[in-house]
Amino acid sequence: MKNKLFVVFILMLSGIIFAQLKPESYKETALNNSFSDEIKSNTIIDVFAKDDTVIVATNKGLSCSFDGGKNWKNSFGTPAFGSESVSAVTFYKGIIWATTSHSVERDGSTLPEGSGLRYSTDFGNNWISVAQSVDNPADSIIVYGTNNIRALPVTVAINNISYDIAVTDDAVWTTNFAGGLRKSTDKGQTWQRVVLPPDNLDYIHPDSTYTFSLQPVAGNFGKESYLNHRVFSVVAVDDDTLFVGTAGGINKSTDGGLSWRKYTHKNQANPISGNFVVSIDYNHFDKSIWAAAWKAEGESEFYGISSSHDGGKNWQTYLSGFKIHDFAFMNTEPDESLVLAAADDGLYISEKTCDSWISAPEIYDPGREFQVLKNKFYSVAVPGINSSTIWAGTAGEGLAKFTKTGNEWTGIWQSFFVSKKIENKEDCYAFPNPFSPDEESVRIKYVIPAEGAKVTIRILDFGMNLVRTVIQNVARAGESEQIDFWDGKDDDGKIVPNGVYFFRIDSEGDAQYGKIIVLM
Repeated sequence: MKNKLFVVFILMLSGIIFAQLKPESYKETALNNSFSDEIKSNTIIDVFAKDDTVIVATNKGLSCSFDGGKNWKNSFGTPAFGSESVSAVTFYKGIIWATTSHSVERDGSTLPEGSGLRYSTDFGNNWISVAQSVDNPADSIIVYGTNNIRALPVTVAINNISYDIAVTDDAVWTTNFAGGLRKSTDKGQTWQRVVLPPDNLDYIHPDSTYTFSLQPVAGNFGKESYLNHRVFSVVAVDDDTLFVGTAGGINKSTDGGLSWRKYTHKNQANPISGNFVVSIDYNHFDKSIWAAAWKAEGESEFYGISSSHDGGKNWQTYLSGFKIHDFAFMNTEPDESLVLAAADDGLYISEKTCDSWISAPEIYDPGREFQVLKNKFYSVAVPGINSSTIWAGTAGEGLAKFTKTGNEWTGIWQSFFVSKKIENKEDCYAFPNPFSPDEESVRIKYVIPAEGAKVTIRILDFGMNLVRTVIQNVARAGESEQIDFWDGKDDDGKIVPNGVYFFRIDSEGDAQYGKIIVLM
């Protein structure tokens, strides 16, 4: 599955800052209620899609659609979810599963705190809450076969977020940075800590004898800490076969999590690109494994996609140097499929051999005259075999739906973007505000007085001097909300300095003004 959540990731345990932090900070950049009245956030962390069911995890709750995106049911503000963020979501045999979290203030710092699981057996009408899995202070021993493995107890939910989830017929699996890999066979009422190999071992089996401890950081048991015990991603192929991504590689079990084989950047002839595995997925079409393998600590490691078609014995690398967040698969012929990858700098689709990858062009929704400005994607999903639909979650630009009508990126886009509703015709505003031109553009939202009215938008500096003409005498549809954007550059194409700027909207003799703050 994939890496996840939060406004700020400052991952600590017992006052010790982890050497490897959560790979991304997910920043909410928009407001509420526009094109979709139900999706409350434009930061789409995770997407699940199957047939007409689409489930979206955001840092403003969970949104579900059961008619292909026409109507949405949102969890934000409900008794079951409140203001919780959702870091991972899945749907298995009629049950929706979501992992939740929020932020807390401690000693002047904002820290992430896990708040457990929510699951629904009736398509989101009712939810059952499960507390975050924590240990008792005395839980310092785990029985592993003939061994008593020493384990660092994780006694609080702070820095203990479930970043990913997998469900099988007999278990629920969650990945937790501080809490490691955990398994429940009673829908979260009780949890088992799952023992993974330490950094210095490539295999573990319960019949062998070991002296290592289970701990992601140095603690009461010694100075050692294990990157492979910091867990981020999991995918269940079936009840027995699992692949788990950590800060120390990929772990495979074929006996339900008892014994494990670890794959790293150095322990194979054809290895993964990097040991920091933030996302992992399984392609059922051709039984291949796909991992977003990021650079961890080794000098020879690098960012990229690592894929295996022989169960992990050998790995091929694609998109070297790219930071990947998620995968999806689109069937094209029997036993053949295309691979989709959500990345920091775009959404990619492979050719059949995967030797070349084609990035999505500029995303524009003609129905809403809406353009996606930033090309950063956190999640992607395809709703089924032979489906021509792609769902893609962006970093602050909302949810996008693509209906494929031809080769590669030939098709139509539909956007689900959230912004504050304008209450009257005289209102206008800019967001995000302040904004940083080296990272984003600012959107200007307004309403025009009449159908087909021509609009001019100008940017002025604090002295009311003209900086940029954004649009001039462009016809817009009347009586509806409009959004245009400014990239923070002047008419010479240079990014403007920090400071206060004004926008002026002229239409049919009317003028509207607003303020923009540039802050880099």
